[in-house]
Amino acid sequence: MLAAQRRDLLLDRLRRDGRVVAKDLAAELGVSEDSVRRDLRELAAAGLCQRVYGGALPVSPAIADYAGRRRVEPASKERVAAAAARLVEPGGTAIIDGGTTALAVVRALPLDLDATVVTHSPTVAAALVDHRDVEVFLLGGRLFKHSLVTCGAAAVEAAQAVTADVFLLGVTGVHPETGLTTGDADEAAMKRALSRRAADTYVLASAEKIGAASRFAVLGLDEVTAVVTDAAAGSPVVRDLVAAGVQLIR
Repeated sequence: MLAAQRRDLLLDRLRRDGRVVAKDLAAELGVSEDSVRRDLRELAAAGLCQRVYGGALPVSPAIADYAGRRRVEPASKERVAAAAARLVEPGGTAIIDGGTTALAVVRALPLDLDATVVTHSPTVAAALVDHRDVEVFLLGGRLFKHSLVTCGAAAVEAAQAVTADVFLLGVTGVHPETGLTTGDADEAAMKRALSRRAADTYVLASAEKIGAASRFAVLGLDEVTAVVTDAAAGSPVVRDLVAAGVQLIR
């Protein structure tokens, strides 16, 4: 089998099985593990998979730039947002992450909601202008232009002054093995800092993020309250998440 054919097979297996184990595939094809690992490195360099120990996982489409992510599964994000918006209770304080799903959550909030929202996303803050009874606190810091959120030491320090009921967390990958991941190390650190300031953390996970992985760990699945998703209940990854004790909000 030519190298190009092997790479096509690897991509097919990622789509079908949700993972590739280098040792198993090498034995199946009668090639060395080094050959499979080299193929995976090339696929990862092209942005087509996420390498992990022993093999690879599907790469998340949510690592595209902000404009690109707005075009990824908008209906799925709206379904997740509608469920997540109900977690923001009147009179409560919610931290809302940045990203396109978080923005959809804001649009799903009732215009007469009386609550406090803390965010490190200028776009989320601006979208709350018409919610007259929502008090908005925007955390400052270095603007990470890829996701249009503030990150870095100043933003993490500002987060220390916050105490909230819930944190609606956006990630790019939710996987039973790798947990919750995202594409930038500073952004991952900011998400962890925000999670520590809330009593409960809920993950915003539209269907394309379930079973995908990105480079940097955010939190373990046991460190969040629940995952809000519209992914098919019968999918193997969803079954694995449930078996691992993850609470899902449909």
